[in-house]
Amino acid sequence: MEGGSPAAPALLGIERSLAGRRWELRLPDDRLALAIAQAHGIPEPVARVLAGRGVAPDDAPRFLAPRLRDLLPDPSSFLDMDVAATRLADAVTRGEAIAIFGDYDVDGATSAAVLRSVLSAVGGSVRVYIPDRLREGYGPNAPALRALAADGVRVVVTVDCGTLAFEALAAAREAGLETIVVDHHAAEPRLPAAIAVINPNRLDETAGHGYLAAVGVAFLLAVAVVRALRRRDWFAARPEPDLMAELDVVALGTVCDVVPLHGLNRAFVRQGLAVMARRARPGLSALADVAKMNEAPGPYHLGFVLGPRVNAGGRVGEADLGVRLLTTADTLEARSLAARLDALNRERQEIEQAVLAEAIAQIEGEGIGDGFVLAAGEGWHPGVIGIVAARLAERFQAPSAVVAIDGGRGKGSGRSVPGFDLGAAVIAARLEGLLVDGGGHRQAAGFTVTREKLPELRSFLSTRLAQTWRRARAALVLDGVISARGANADLVEMLERAGPYGAGHPSPSFVVTDVRVAHADVVGKGHVRAALIDPTGARLQAIAFRAAESPLGTALLDRSGTTLHVAGSLRVDTWNGARRVQFDVRDAAPAMQD
Repeated sequence: MEGGSPAAPALLGIERSLAGRRWELRLPDDRLALAIAQAHGIPEPVARVLAGRGVAPDDAPRFLAPRLRDLLPDPSSFLDMDVAATRLADAVTRGEAIAIFGDYDVDGATSAAVLRSVLSAVGGSVRVYIPDRLREGYGPNAPALRALAADGVRVVVTVDCGTLAFEALAAAREAGLETIVVDHHAAEPRLPAAIAVINPNRLDETAGHGYLAAVGVAFLLAVAVVRALRRRDWFAARPEPDLMAELDVVALGTVCDVVPLHGLNRAFVRQGLAVMARRARPGLSALADVAKMNEAPGPYHLGFVLGPRVNAGGRVGEADLGVRLLTTADTLEARSLAARLDALNRERQEIEQAVLAEAIAQIEGEGIGDGFVLAAGEGWHPGVIGIVAARLAERFQAPSAVVAIDGGRGKGSGRSVPGFDLGAAVIAARLEGLLVDGGGHRQAAGFTVTREKLPELRSFLSTRLAQTWRRARAALVLDGVISARGANADLVEMLERAGPYGAGHPSPSFVVTDVRVAHADVVGKGHVRAALIDPTGARLQAIAFRAAESPLGTALLDRSGTTLHVAGSLRVDTWNGARRVQFDVRDAAPAMQD
């Protein structure tokens, strides 16, 4: 459930906040929330969060304590899963060479790492091939596949790619390779020349798990392969692999690919974070150390601390560094790889900032499109355009794409916001003849476009997305109203049990009503730190990130004592070793006066 009801009255009467947003309740009718609160003794704000995300009263206890075994589907329910598992089991028992052909992003790296780890553990002969972003581009390519065949490979598993690789996989078949596609990107009625295409977003798929990242599909394939080998008594003389130990990597790929964190994905991330906290994987432990992580991992650390570093190799360095880090058992090698990825990440940040500044200047100079933001530049590094697109989507609250032009063609990468299926829009543009190639899923897409088609592409996507965009920009959707006194550690702990939060399962947002700013100052790079106080004297520490130059920051820094309603989210701040509740401010509005 992404938004409130447009027919409902504005929350607290706020039709236009300091950020120009209309405040709406995610769940205007509170009867379901009250039923959950009364049935299970759950605080009303938490019950509102559950109800607003579609949790039924009877399901609340299981939702707060999700178990993977209750949510994990039978892998055989997916089309072609048994065909793929049988062929891989045959390859393992016969000693045939298997290659995993992965994408260069985090989902691709984690998918490749899971299958490499499990297939190697059961005795398979496995290698990983990650294409170079600049020389080879995205997805399978015929020269690489022919080279693998010439080197003795018999089975290739493509991960996080392959669904639309018609020409490359036809060439692979001609070269004598048997290909298994493990993907989650939007598909067409036509399927590639593979012996199995495992993709929950196949048009003929009925398993109902289209929200999975590729790494989730890869994990299910690993489960199916182990089961197939178990039926052959393959483990009579060797131990079975610990599949649950792979969930830290599954969680990393799931969060970083920004797929919806509900259902099975939520269980993957919840259990994966617990596995990661044990620090049993040398690569992730080394990466956490080099990133100076000094607290238990959460979705934030996966998406914004570890993920960008794993990604850095594929963006501006060696494409296979991420997979090597995630699969090495050597502590010294893990430290070396982590240091290399950390250095590449710093290089990536410098390149990204330069491209981002140019993209913002271009967009603001030309005016924001109606429903779609697109920036294009000659010489922009294609390794950072996806991240820059994500920054633009966050800044302009609209689906965004960035195109790196080289001669007559441009490589594009897009990122979406809740409520938009960007992958479907890109595929529609390709079918209209506006793209050389392209595909993706709801949250992200990639494409190739000729320079002369860029204006038509911008117009096509803007028209397709405009109406939904206007509605999404206008509203700030909130879960409820709380007091400063009620915003305590007990409430935060209960809210954390309803997590982890991310795409499709948004972090709870509340309004703290009738507060004054007791103290405020600017810290860091334009952040406004404030102490909020309510009429009872209860205080709440708050921070508004990058707000100093905005109307929100001006209001928080105002010394006049104006009473405000303040919107944001609660978390526990562990800075400097201390634990305290902090309110991350997103918006504010003057309180109504009698």
